[in-house]
Amino acid sequence: MKILVVDDEKLLVKGIKFNLESEGYTVDACYDGESAVTMARTGEYDLIILDLMMPQKDGLQACQEIREFSTVPIIMLTARSEGADLLMGFESGADDYVTKPFNILELKARVRALLRRASIAAPSQPQAPILQRGHIAVDEQRRAAYKSGVPIELTMKEFDLILFLMKNPGRVYSRESLLDLVWGYDYQGDTRTVDVHIRRLREKLELDPAKPQYIQTKWGVGYYFAD
Repeated sequence: MKILVVDDEKLLVKGIKFNLESEGYTVDACYDGESAVTMARTGEYDLIILDLMMPQKDGLQACQEIREFSTVPIIMLTARSEGADLLMGFESGADDYVTKPFNILELKARVRALLRRASIAAPSQPQAPILQRGHIAVDEQRRAAYKSGVPIELTMKEFDLILFLMKNPGRVYSRESLLDLVWGYDYQGDTRTVDVHIRRLREKLELDPAKPQYIQTKWGVGYYFAD
């Protein structure tokens, strides 16, 4: 597995690189957002750890540009924990975040969780059926989503969320339940994270995001996929 670590704090990068390499990962590093985009375009990384505040191009802008050509899992590092900053990270396409200062064991656990969820099923396993409802279809094995037959690029968490909802049609899940069931570990993030991902899924998959046909809200309760 190949990981890119991006932060202008070179000592921090050195520590993260050392710890991830001790886990068997191959790790590249750079120190600004401009280099991050360039390396992400050519490096074929399995995961990117990206700092929010950097020179030349900040993490949010770098993340947005990477999302234009890649769905690689991205963990955002931020020294700020305000909800608005974290939501901006998710709006830009980040899959997870870690607030500085952090425990390296927590970072490694999140890296493992994201890589595990991003892995594709072994070819020897039976192919999972394609889930389809109306114009929305998802191919679990290929981790591909389609709108009226046209491939739609989803981030890892967006795909995990729509797949989970489509596998459980008609069942309403609270934001807290979705964080627990879809994010897959003891997630401490703001529940508005779910709102952001739902809105992005509607924008990408619904014919009319303002009047969603399938990705529905049960007011005061949570979200569900219409059966």
